[in-house]
Amino acid sequence: MTTTRPKFSILLPTHNRCDVLGLSVQSVLRQTEADFELLIVADGCTDDTLAVVSRFADSRLRLFDLPKAVGFGYASRNLALREARGQYVAFAAHDDLWFPDHLAVLGGALDQTGAEWGYSQPLWVSTDGYVLPFFTNLALPDELHLFMTNANTIPAPCVVHSRRLLEEVGYWPEDVAEAADWRLWQRMLKATAGKAVFVPMATGLHFSARWRESRVSGGADGQMLVEIAERAAWWPTALKLQPVGRKTEQDAAWTVLTSRPNWVPAVRLAVSTVAGRIAWMAVRNLLPQLVAARG
Repeated sequence: MTTTRPKFSILLPTHNRCDVLGLSVQSVLRQTEADFELLIVADGCTDDTLAVVSRFADSRLRLFDLPKAVGFGYASRNLALREARGQYVAFAAHDDLWFPDHLAVLGGALDQTGAEWGYSQPLWVSTDGYVLPFFTNLALPDELHLFMTNANTIPAPCVVHSRRLLEEVGYWPEDVAEAADWRLWQRMLKATAGKAVFVPMATGLHFSARWRESRVSGGADGQMLVEIAERAAWWPTALKLQPVGRKTEQDAAWTVLTSRPNWVPAVRLAVSTVAGRIAWMAVRNLLPQLVAARG
């Protein structure tokens, strides 16, 4: 490990997902922005997690093999974060995948604006392979209010923030049963008066956690989007993965991510198509009501 301060500290917490952890680590190590340290936090792992991590001979990687902490292991994450050295902090997940330019895009946005908290457009993936774009835009006051009071629609792997801001507002809350990331985002957004950089471009894939035993995460919004995806003849091919046999949806995504150079641009273009289609559907549904109101 180098003694100079890296630009990014990447926190990757994991608990017994050795089946997909290696793909997540590879998606981090393949970043075009190479100035980072990767802090893998094994929170009471009893599977082959350590063996998977040992396959990566990279001086930027550091493993924290810790006893199981309470709940989702927020205390374990904080132990690693207190040793983080980067200017910015990014979050990977053991079952999510980053596109190769994730750090470059978000780091560039923070550098250019001077903001201390930023996020890219989330893409949620159903267990049967539908890629579902979420359109949360915290620059809009009503959406910011909804985010702060209702529910989290920005997965941690979409977020990058400054190390300074983390030290100002405190680390991951350890006294909550779940959604500690959302609580941390709330504190950070309050500290910055809601000023966040939104990069309206997808930089990774967020998968439904196995423990949820649900086809898709994202609550009612996620359910609505997956229903549109499976019924709409126009749903873009680029936003349909094809898990085969016993392979995971992460395996299907990794295959196209690493074998099709034009897939990421196609995904980003397809997200724009979905946004336009859904907006037009909303207009067509609303138009009769407006005409009736005028009449």
